[in-house]
Amino acid sequence: MKSLLTKEVISYQNFDMLASDILSLASEILPNQTLYINSLNDFTQVTLKVQKNDLNIHLEEGTTIPVEDAICNLIDYRSDAPLIIENLQSTSGLEKVKQTINDINAVSYLGIPITMKNGTRFGTLCAASSEAYHYDNKSVILLQKLAKMFSYYLELENLAYRDSLTGIYNRQHLYRFFDESPYEHGVVLMVDLDNFKSINDTFGHDVGNQILQEFASKLESFTNQTKYGYPVRLGGDEFVVVLPMCDQTDQIEHNMSRLLNLLSHWTTPIGEIKLTASIGVVIFNDDYHPTIRTLLKKADDALYEAKKLGKNAYHLIK
Repeated sequence: MKSLLTKEVISYQNFDMLASDILSLASEILPNQTLYINSLNDFTQVTLKVQKNDLNIHLEEGTTIPVEDAICNLIDYRSDAPLIIENLQSTSGLEKVKQTINDINAVSYLGIPITMKNGTRFGTLCAASSEAYHYDNKSVILLQKLAKMFSYYLELENLAYRDSLTGIYNRQHLYRFFDESPYEHGVVLMVDLDNFKSINDTFGHDVGNQILQEFASKLESFTNQTKYGYPVRLGGDEFVVVLPMCDQTDQIEHNMSRLLNLLSHWTTPIGEIKLTASIGVVIFNDDYHPTIRTLLKKADDALYEAKKLGKNAYHLIK
């Protein structure tokens, strides 16, 4: 089963072709090294594309390891500085990644950070050799330029699949990505703010937009505490949360209680207006795994029932 991170990245238009071109250009700079592109999130590192110039490096596309075991995780992405280790065998401080070094049979390593314009880490453009190697300054600078070119491509993809106001995924991403999801079970939530119209009517759309940004931030903080969950803005104050692998009754009850509490406290100034949320919940599994459009329709029906319960509530349709 492919990881969510892998599935998300390779859903980008022309990803495979561009990644191959980047590695081919990198091979002109370091012809005897194995070149590869890794992507990292808070949980895992995935090797997305490999060009094997050093056949003694044991690395395959799709290899997934815990992020704490990844050499690339040692990079300081905030400074955007490359990590250069010309002899892994004689370098101290690598105990946490020693097993990974042995597994891929690497002796030298170069990791060029690939970061987004807002500073978010995507991953690395890497070179590895089964022998000690001196990485000259010119080669490092050229690879940094390639990594920057690749980040420009990723930015364009984000413009297509991210909501411009909140920065979370948009409807296009959800429709394209969900139906290719490797996860066989979980829940889809339709989340809607109660009394949001009164915010716009009373304070205007600028404050309304601030509320929507805080709404998205809350949903992100909620899904960040799950392993695979992610939020989506459909439009207006209508948001969706996908929680793969979280369809057990006790998990649903716990998550919905936590989310409703999170969405009943706001830092954006809204005066005396009480702002809460209602949630419609629908389960998908081996026996019931329709398209995302069908799931959204059922989640919307469940949301309507939650509103009828008096708002600040959730309703589950199995």
